[in-house]
Amino acid sequence: MSDLQLIELTVNGERHDLAISPRRTLVDVLRHDLGLTGTHVGCEHGVCGACTVLVDDAPVRACLVFAAQVEGSPIRTVESLAEPDGTLNDLQRCFSAHHGLQCGFCTPGFLMLAEGYLAEEPDATKEEIREVVASNLCRCTGYQTIVEAIDDCATRRRATLQDQLDRSSA
Repeated sequence: MSDLQLIELTVNGERHDLAISPRRTLVDVLRHDLGLTGTHVGCEHGVCGACTVLVDDAPVRACLVFAAQVEGSPIRTVESLAEPDGTLNDLQRCFSAHHGLQCGFCTPGFLMLAEGYLAEEPDATKEEIREVVASNLCRCTGYQTIVEAIDDCATRRRATLQDQLDRSSA
């Protein structure tokens, strides 16, 4: 067994002190050490996107990153999306409303990819969204409903922001 390394990870706003092998992937630490099983393990080669999480607010394939590499960076998993009372956030509600999931295996990765992308590109067009989601694999939906869900969420977030701006300037 290799030597253990002490690291501190901040996941979903909570600090965790861990003693891990330096070669442990982030996805394994999230699932096995922290019990955050919403992050799924698919291909383990960074191709499918099922393990996508946000590190420093950017989408990252957790199967390709050693946990020790992200020490000091805020990490968000799909568990961070729900409201404190457990209700779905706006993006999750849009996925549900547009039937942007079927079996659900790929859904956490798509949600985190979309969350990171919309934070970076709130004015994304459907074509831009389609290009971004092509980086994750889904075998059930055909992607159209996923694109529609993300576009709907983006539209709603822009409208909410505009309402807030209008109220603050009034």
